[in-house]
Amino acid sequence: MSIEVFSPFVIPVGMPVFSPFDMPVGMPVWFSLLLLVTTVHQVICLNNGLARTPPMGWLSWERYRCNIDCDADPDNCISEKLYMTMADLMVSEGYKDAGYQYVNIDDCWMTKQRDKKGSLVPDPKRFPHGIKYLADHIHSKGLKMGIYEDFGTKTCGGYPGSKFYLQKDAETFAAWGVDMLKLDGCYTNKGDYDYGYPIMEFFLNRTGRPMLYSCSWPAYISNPNYVKIAKYCNIWRNYADIGDSWDSVRGIIEYYGKDKGNFSKVAGPGNFNDPDMLIIGDYGLSYEQQKTQMALWSIMASPLFMSSNLRKMPPASKALLLNKRAIAVNQDPLGIQGTRIDMIGKNIEVWTKPISPKGKSIAFAFLNTEEGGGPTEVSYPVSKLGAIAPAGYSITEVFSGTFIGKFKPHDSLNVTVDPTGVFFGVAEFRG
Repeated sequence: MSIEVFSPFVIPVGMPVFSPFDMPVGMPVWFSLLLLVTTVHQVICLNNGLARTPPMGWLSWERYRCNIDCDADPDNCISEKLYMTMADLMVSEGYKDAGYQYVNIDDCWMTKQRDKKGSLVPDPKRFPHGIKYLADHIHSKGLKMGIYEDFGTKTCGGYPGSKFYLQKDAETFAAWGVDMLKLDGCYTNKGDYDYGYPIMEFFLNRTGRPMLYSCSWPAYISNPNYVKIAKYCNIWRNYADIGDSWDSVRGIIEYYGKDKGNFSKVAGPGNFNDPDMLIIGDYGLSYEQQKTQMALWSIMASPLFMSSNLRKMPPASKALLLNKRAIAVNQDPLGIQGTRIDMIGKNIEVWTKPISPKGKSIAFAFLNTEEGGGPTEVSYPVSKLGAIAPAGYSITEVFSGTFIGKFKPHDSLNVTVDPTGVFFGVAEFRG
C-alpha cells in the first residue's frame, strides 16, 4: 500500500483537519503510522548530493521582509519583478561567477488560502505568471530558485503552512522547478518537529527532483539533536533571525563561539549550520563590521545568502561579497566549521578553520569585540593557531591578499585589529 494512504501529513481535500500529534500517546494507529514512515525512510535517507560546500545565493527576507504593497513600492515588494531583477543582477554584476547560485523567495509570496484542490497559490497580482515562470527565468540565467514554506498550519507571516499538505507541497514545488526549500517552524506544536521535518524530507526526495533542504527545526527547540537533524536536512537555522545591526551579528557570533552541544562537529559536506543571511551592503554595519561578518561566516563554513539591494550595492561592500580568497575559505571542500579556540583578554577572540590540504593549512581570524577606543595590537604564537609543522607557513591577509610573511611554529604573528573589526588570514603549509 502506498505511503500516501498512511501518512498523517496528507489529508484529502474536504476531510476535517485534525492533528495526529493530538492523539493519546501510545495509540496503536499513530504508533504504527510513525513506525511505517520511519521504516521506509531507513531505505530512502538524505543523500541528495547537494550542499557539498555551503550554499551561496540571495535571499529576500532581511532586506525586503513581507513588503506586499506593490502599488506604493513596486520595485521593492515581494513579487516576480523583484526576484527576476535580482537574478539578472547576480549575473551581470559578477555574483554568479563568484559562486552565488540560488535566488530565494521567502515568506508572503502566496495567497491566504489554498485552491479547491488544496494547492498553494502564488499571489496573482504580485506573481502574475506563476512560480514556474519565475523559476524558468532564473534557470535561464544559470541560477537556481529557492522557495519558503512552514511546517506549521501557517507561515510565520500568516500564510498557508504545509502541515497536513507536506506531500502535496513537495510535489508542487518539484513541478514548479524549485531547487531549494526553506521550511520554517511557526504555528505548530514543539513535539511535532522531530517527526514532521524528516517526513517532509522523505517527500522531497520522493519527487525525484533534487531540492536542497533548509530546516528551521533546531531554532525552535531547546536541546537539538544535531546528529539526527543532519540526517534529514542539508542546512539548518539554529538561532534567531539576523537583523540589520552590529548587535545582531555580534549575538550570532557569540552563540557560535559558545558552540553549545558542539554543533560545529556535525557540519561537513552536505550538512551545514546556518547563522542566517549576510547583511553586507545594507544599513546597519560599518565597513569594518561588514568585513567581520564576511570573515566569520567564511570561517564558520556558513551558507552565504546575501540579503541586500543588489541594484544599489556600495562598491566596498560588493568587493567583500566577491572576494575570491574569502569565498575560497568558505567553500573549502573539507567543509569543516571553524570554531573559537581562544580569548586574548576580554575583547580579542581567536577563530580557526582547517582548510585544504587537510592537516596542513589553516584559516584564522582575530576578532576585536571592543566597541570604543582605538585599534588593538595582537601578538599570537603561530603554533597556537594549529600551525605546528617545522617547515613553516606563509601567512596572507585574506581581504587584501597582502603577504604577511613566512613563519615557523615558534614565531609570533603581530597584527593590529580595529574595534568591532577583524584580521582575517590564511596560514599555508610551505612543505
